[in-house]
Amino acid sequence: MPARFAFAARRLAAHLLFVLSGIIFVMPAPFAHAEDPVEDAQAIITRQIDALRSGDAAAAYGFASPDIRSLFPDQTTFLDMVKKRYAPLSRADRYAFGRSKLVGGGEIVLQEVTGTGSDAKDWTAIYDMRLQNDGSYKINGVRMLAKSASTGI
Repeated sequence: MPARFAFAARRLAAHLLFVLSGIIFVMPAPFAHAEDPVEDAQAIITRQIDALRSGDAAAAYGFASPDIRSLFPDQTTFLDMVKKRYAPLSRADRYAFGRSKLVGGGEIVLQEVTGTGSDAKDWTAIYDMRLQNDGSYKINGVRMLAKSASTGI
């Protein structure tokens, strides 16, 4: 009887482990949302600037919003545009985040970024970050300002 009980207990334990592991792997993830919109937006901006500095067109393009991707349907065209219109971002030696503004409770984050390029010129950019359906932020536009001093958002 004890051998039969041990076998049944092992079988039950194996079955429970199988069922529980199925629950862990099959359960859908909860709907994603931005925990801290400003922090999330800044992380995406940092990752894109890093990608631009290293020449990683695929990664830089991956942070662009669907609206931007519709204007520049491939990563090469996108990177060429960035190098022409936003050259300071791809040559950023140092940069810092300035003020930020949430619009619509975080659906849009406007983020000020100031920096110095490898050419020793200062720059200021205002990033327009859009919350996506999956809870991530994508870059929907960047406005480069002629003055490096903050003029507000």
